[in-house]
Amino acid sequence: MNEIVLASRNPNKIEELRELLSLPDLRVLSTADFPELEEVDEDALTLEGNALKKAHYVAMVTGLPSLADDTGLEVSALNGAPGVYSARYAGEQASYDDNVEKLLSEMEDIEQRKAQFRTVVAFVDADKQWIFEGVCTGHISRYRKGVKGFGYDPIFVPDGFEQSFAEMGSKQKNSISHRGLAMKEAVAFLQKWA
Repeated sequence: MNEIVLASRNPNKIEELRELLSLPDLRVLSTADFPELEEVDEDALTLEGNALKKAHYVAMVTGLPSLADDTGLEVSALNGAPGVYSARYAGEQASYDDNVEKLLSEMEDIEQRKAQFRTVVAFVDADKQWIFEGVCTGHISRYRKGVKGFGYDPIFVPDGFEQSFAEMGSKQKNSISHRGLAMKEAVAFLQKWA
């Protein structure tokens, strides 16, 4: 059985990625299985840079193939912000709620609410690397809707839907989301790799 390590400490993200990576001959580990792993400073200027940095570090330390992602919410009216800084938009120690509140506050008087979620997934095996990307377009709602999901899910409404990601079940969300689309590409690749 092949093993890969998810280069993430975020329990919400690990759960979502494990659900998306359910392949019969693949054992999915996470950084929680390797206490010696240090936190990777996500200081790259792009989502791709952060995903590759995390995947390379985890693969180097564990000796196992590694998969990492970085995701950004890109709001048109804010020139693509928060983008690569989405997880720490309201500060280094910001909670999901802090980030959502800051974004809602900045968008309060803005009519044009178009946005997109973008995920870049990096897979590193020995000295090779692959990149997969997924984009989900939508808009920022004026208030929180729903209690499922995490991050900006309560205020992101994908195109073609009236409910936010936080109002959707995981199966529906994963079929249309940025991470779901990027992972669909990654899974198709891993089925051949495994």
